Amino acid sequence: MRPDQTADFEEFVAASARSLRRTAFLLCGDWQRAEDATQDALVKLYVAWPRIRRRGAATAYAHRAVTTAVVDQARRPWRREVSTLTLPEGRRERSVDPVASTERRLAVLAALEELPDRRRACVVLRYFADLSVADTAVALGIDGGTVKSQTARALDQLRVSLAGTGLDLAMEDL
Repeated sequence: MRPDQTADFEEFVAASARSLRRTAFLLCGDWQRAEDATQDALVKLYVAWPRIRRRGAATAYAHRAVTTAVVDQARRPWRREVSTLTLPEGRRERSVDPVASTERRLAVLAALEELPDRRRACVVLRYFADLSVADTAVALGIDGGTVKSQTARALDQLRVSLAGTGLDLAMEDL
């Protein structure tokens, strides 16, 4: 890769690595697996960077690569172990009750884990990664209509799952 392309890639990674890692975590529920998936995706992105950079599809390609890496990891036999859930690292607001915040987070994560893979990917990419319907469709390799229907079904399922928790939950709680 040329030096100017390397600099562009480094800027992209600096700006989006955290978002990609968070997306991977929301898809798999484990920070270590999310980190591995993000690294795998960034390696693929680096190899394809000159081609992707010209088309301007780096973000969609990166999210698709992360989604694919998470699915590939789940297929590996040594990844079938069930890990314990660790609380995500992040900022803590002093005015927020950390116990209530943690309960909300765990409830949303548990509800996300109940979703089928494609529905979970649609919700995570649309609402947590803040991708458009078109970008989500490109990232998952499906039609925009499929993204809309899968997202609607996933949100219905999440509402049902979260209704019994007694917590005032919002998607921003993660």
